[in-house]
Amino acid sequence: MRSIRPLFAARRGRSTRRGPSPVLAAVGLATALALTATACESGDDTNAGGEASASATTGGDDKIKIPDDIKDRLKEHGIDLDQWKGGAWKNWDKDDWLREAGDFINPIIKDLWDPDRMREAEDPDQGKGVDDSDLAGDQGVTDPEPAPVEAQPVQAAYHDNAPEAGKVFFDSPEGTMVCSATVVEDPAHPGKSNLVWTAGHCVHAGKKGGWYRNIAFVPSYNNDAKSAAELQGVTKEQVAPYGVWWGDWAQTSDQWIERGGATGGQGASYDFAVIHVTPEEGSGGKSLEETVGSALPVDFNAPAVSKVGDITATGYPAAKPFDGETMYQCQDKAGRLSIAKAEPTMYRIGCTMTGGSSGGGWVATGSNGKPALVSNTSIGPVTVGWLAGPHLGKEAKGIYDAVSEKFAGKR
Repeated sequence: MRSIRPLFAARRGRSTRRGPSPVLAAVGLATALALTATACESGDDTNAGGEASASATTGGDDKIKIPDDIKDRLKEHGIDLDQWKGGAWKNWDKDDWLREAGDFINPIIKDLWDPDRMREAEDPDQGKGVDDSDLAGDQGVTDPEPAPVEAQPVQAAYHDNAPEAGKVFFDSPEGTMVCSATVVEDPAHPGKSNLVWTAGHCVHAGKKGGWYRNIAFVPSYNNDAKSAAELQGVTKEQVAPYGVWWGDWAQTSDQWIERGGATGGQGASYDFAVIHVTPEEGSGGKSLEETVGSALPVDFNAPAVSKVGDITATGYPAAKPFDGETMYQCQDKAGRLSIAKAEPTMYRIGCTMTGGSSGGGWVATGSNGKPALVSNTSIGPVTVGWLAGPHLGKEAKGIYDAVSEKFAGKR
């Protein structure tokens, strides 16, 4: 039996408890693609554009700078910011898990993401799921399962070969998690973007959950492609040469929040998110894009799935046979995967990357003939062989534009 699972990976960290694996059962046609791991009622606050969003203004020192309206909402939940930084964030009780968009906070906890915490990875447990042969039936437009494409290691230095790629770290009720992500252009700040593209399930637990915590992005993680053994005892600067960037705003789709989850795979077609980031340490006034020297455009007018051609997926797979420390890529011609006839058809490619690669960017020749981000890794079978990602349409563009516009008057 080959079961479908989310492609983020669990990590040992400072969580107060370890719950079930993020890989939970998916049953029935509508729930074939399980994407999240946690259970808590989701809120329904949205912004004017209809997408769920969240924010906090933070500083890189010991002071936490939170807007007054956010402070007021935190007080309603009985949350003290100093206690939060001191470890109160580890409380994942249902009533205390902030899930409404306006309640999200992500204050910088300096040095929380140290090399050991980033490095010590566990393989995601393999939960039960449906046989992916069920996907071969008449579900909208689904092409035959692609042949596996062996993931290839990206040559060091990563910054020279995939400067936009990196890792997203975050905490969940199940422990410390990792995803992959991509630096993307910001139309409000040409050449000075602080935007990162990843999967929705890397920031929010979906249908029955809330916002994850301590969300941070590390561009060109382990830039020199050192092995796990070689990373023992390295400094933070060695493992994160371009810094640790904390999310001060996260936004994902209403569809993901309403439908995504351990028992609701129909959110997969909308499993994308945009994070606005700020440096943990001073960056000399430079943006993320200026710091890494590059950002990818996002193409919301990419050809139909069946016509997009070759796609290159990039990520940091962490489940066996990988260890999450090094970057890999797969290139394959895109096929189609339909979860439900009413939902947008997803891209699907052959690829042996595993958990941890979720959220990683999918790059193809865009509508202008140049490389552009056209999707992100969302789901794949437990036994590896292929990956699927959403087609980026008007919902994705709405989220992207909303985050860009929010920070249009700010650096």
